[in-house]
Amino acid sequence: MDQTILYETRGPVALITLNRPDRLNALDQPMLDGLQAACDRAEADEAVGAVVLTGAGKAFSSGFDLQAQAAATPEGVDQWRPVLRRDFDAAMRFWHLSKPTVAAVHGPALAGACEMAMACDITVASEDAVFGEPELKFGAGIVVMLLPWIVGPKRAKEIILLGLDRIGAEEARAMGLVNRVVANGRDVEEALALARRMAGMDRVLVKETKRAINRTYDLMGMGAALEAALDIDTLIEGQGMPTKRRFLEIARADGLRAALAWREARAADSEEREAGGLEQGRGRPHLPGA
Repeated sequence: MDQTILYETRGPVALITLNRPDRLNALDQPMLDGLQAACDRAEADEAVGAVVLTGAGKAFSSGFDLQAQAAATPEGVDQWRPVLRRDFDAAMRFWHLSKPTVAAVHGPALAGACEMAMACDITVASEDAVFGEPELKFGAGIVVMLLPWIVGPKRAKEIILLGLDRIGAEEARAMGLVNRVVANGRDVEEALALARRMAGMDRVLVKETKRAINRTYDLMGMGAALEAALDIDTLIEGQGMPTKRRFLEIARADGLRAALAWREARAADSEEREAGGLEQGRGRPHLPGA
């Protein structure tokens, strides 16, 4: 197994750790393969009754690896399709795993990593956890469109269409994105405790009950909707948005930090223009019907 994915058992619980702390556990393609292998191992081990997913160091994960994309950018729909399918399947594996899954989140859980945390059955967050979906800010689409199913369409549109990426743990809990918020440094401990409790129940009963809950969402159309959203994202990436191309150009030339700074400056400039427009609008006379 790739060393960027660590696997260990704590009694009846498998603990899977994203282990790339120098890159805030950014998810590259070998890591996604390693995650699938870890899930296969947990699924096959009869001694394992539940799974905890967490990140090493200061972050759960910053999301899919943009620096790797800059170094070798797929071109066109045919090249993007298998890449995005791998991203999608790795995140949704935690939804489909027959055993309960718990995400232990500290620090950033952004973009694809936010989606992976949502795909887990339960999410525990430390007080310093930060969630968000910033993809649209740099011209990318959403790989796993789970957010509307978790928080509802109004909040999902607000988060995704504004590219919000600073949602704190308590706000995330209030909107249903997180189950529990704990003190910093206690997210893994709490997640393991919950996982052990679930692993102590009748295994067949837990498996079939999880399957029944997931089946409810399938009957509501979630599976088909996620696949349709993945098709749309494949077209978006295959066509290539000008913003994404510019972001990757800067990342290749000056590094990812410079590209992220450009992204934030661009978003701030847009907000300033919007604020200026609102101020000008306040000075206009009100017209009937306007």
